[in-house]
Amino acid sequence: MSPTILLCFLIGYFLLLIIISFVTSKKSSDNSTFFVANRNSKWYLVAFGMIGTALSGVTFISVPGEVGAPSGNQFQYFQFVLGNAVGFIIIATVLLPLYYRMNLTSIYSYIEKRLGHYSYKTAASIFLLSRTLGSATRLYLVVIVLQRFIFDNYGVPFWLTVLISLALIWSYTFKGGLKTIIITDTLQTFFLVLSVFLTIYFICNSLDFNIPQAFETIKTSSYSKIFFLNDFLTNKFYFSKQFIGGIFVTIAMTGLDQDLMQKNLSMGTIKEAQKNMFTFTGVFVILNVFFLSVGALLYIFAAKNGIDIPLDHISGKPRTDLLFPEIALNNLGAVPAIIFMLGLTAATFATTDSALTALTTSFCVDFLGMAKAENVNAKDAVKKRHTVHVAFSILMFLVIIVINALNSSSVVSLIFTIASYTYGPLLGLYSFGLFVKKRGLHDKLVPIVCLLSPFLCYLLSTYSTTLLGGYVFSVELILINGLITFIGLLFISKKTDAQTRF
Repeated sequence: MSPTILLCFLIGYFLLLIIISFVTSKKSSDNSTFFVANRNSKWYLVAFGMIGTALSGVTFISVPGEVGAPSGNQFQYFQFVLGNAVGFIIIATVLLPLYYRMNLTSIYSYIEKRLGHYSYKTAASIFLLSRTLGSATRLYLVVIVLQRFIFDNYGVPFWLTVLISLALIWSYTFKGGLKTIIITDTLQTFFLVLSVFLTIYFICNSLDFNIPQAFETIKTSSYSKIFFLNDFLTNKFYFSKQFIGGIFVTIAMTGLDQDLMQKNLSMGTIKEAQKNMFTFTGVFVILNVFFLSVGALLYIFAAKNGIDIPLDHISGKPRTDLLFPEIALNNLGAVPAIIFMLGLTAATFATTDSALTALTTSFCVDFLGMAKAENVNAKDAVKKRHTVHVAFSILMFLVIIVINALNSSSVVSLIFTIASYTYGPLLGLYSFGLFVKKRGLHDKLVPIVCLLSPFLCYLLSTYSTTLLGGYVFSVELILINGLITFIGLLFISKKTDAQTRF
């Protein structure tokens, strides 16, 4: 596929996003619009747009790529997805009512009211670190594809590709913020979903399969095993590890994450927010089935046509993340290549634009106090917000450059490893706030507990085979992290006379 044609389509795509930004922010681009879209978003637009934000380019490329990975992943990821579904239901029924009852702009304001100032700043700082690392990793994935299949042909260095990508995202988010994101994410999710279904169609067509034949081939292939119930101690794909990990990763990365919760808080009522979450959950599970099916078809196609997994530029080892783009861009024809690139770009940029908006919101609200009525639309408040927005774009640029220098593994595993260590303390903080009603904290000691917990988790994970009889941790490590934080908070807690109302 000609890199020039792909580049022209990408330029047209971003021009469309910039036009949408101009239209949505034309009447208002103040901080109320940027932070919570004036709290009048339509639940069905948020539900559909959240699909693109939650799935991202990681699901689009890495999940299909891992189906045939040498480690024998197959469809084991669906165990994790089932846990995700339970986590989304818990968010809708436990956390969303709390956030709406308190009328929050930043969800970390709950921690301030319940546990204190230092706990609040710690929670907000954890989010800033976690989301910056996670979103940079997701964007890194799409940038390496753009670099490999487009910009390498023009001699453009990797760092400049990253800079261009972030500049484009900044250009359509800096004015309208969440109000713009809700519309652009809806469009980008449409391209993502369309790309998945059309990719299945084009691969099936190339393999001379109709849909029933494709389904039967996937079912009888060596890639379709879902439930792993052998070797509990040493198998990181064991069902309970993936399922439990899926629940708590979702609660932490969605329910305790300003990014996705910010969209839910932009709706007028709790009923609309819950309707959004339940609808989103059903679609999320179904779409992941199709992503895994794409993965099986990719490996069946690759085996039939003698296509090897592409090698990583840095390590020289096979990299499953690159199999999908290799087949879509070089082996299926012009139309599938364009559809793939639009789907990948839409998926990843839907995540990154939303993350930049959430990071800016959290810093402005949690550290600059812009949620206060006298500050939210003060004379210089919008200017400060623009400065913060630029600063986080630069920070994400630097993180991606570092990730590129250090990482050559599957991005899926990297993201959930990051989440296990960084989001775990948030689980502990919110669990203490919600379930320990008659105790407060020695607030100044909270940052120490939240730093110590990930460190202890790292030691436990590193030496688990020795300490725990051969046990190997997977994504359930986030629950252990949260539990250690919770126990640490109990040690620094104190009796309080009044029972919390939250």
